[in-house]
Amino acid sequence: MITKTKVSAIFGCSLERAFKTPMLCDVSKVHTGFGIMPKVTHTTNDENWGKPGSSKKVYAAKSFTHKGGFASVDNVLEREENQYWKIQVDNFQSWMLGFHKFVGEWKTTQLGPNKIMVEYTYSLHSNNPLFYPLNWLFAKTFWKTYMRRVLENVRNMAYLEEPYLYD
Repeated sequence: MITKTKVSAIFGCSLERAFKTPMLCDVSKVHTGFGIMPKVTHTTNDENWGKPGSSKKVYAAKSFTHKGGFASVDNVLEREENQYWKIQVDNFQSWMLGFHKFVGEWKTTQLGPNKIMVEYTYSLHSNNPLFYPLNWLFAKTFWKTYMRRVLENVRNMAYLEEPYLYD
């Protein structure tokens, strides 16, 4: 089963900032943790991050659901400059309610000078029918709330012109 969740916002910054900030800045400032989601602490094996086909190992703090340390792998599937990112998160190191991968999309559309529509979508993939109702509930409630928090973190970073760590 694939459950999709989407949030959107208008950013008052340059198109480049709205596009690059979520993927090319410090991910520990993007994914700051919330409820059962632990805070990302750092990444490794990220030398080529940001280019299609690249990946990085993501590490997270200890939490109720994670022992701390290596948490997952992020992969860049697509990148259309100043328009669209598609990433996949998989290789989860803790049980994720039967989910086996998340596919995230970040789309930016310029509406005017320093007026950017950001559409942030996640497709959560699960393969155990016993968990489908819980998967749907998780995606439509908790994950959507978490995505809104991530969107606001990215907006703040874009406005503060956080430095890019990758090309």
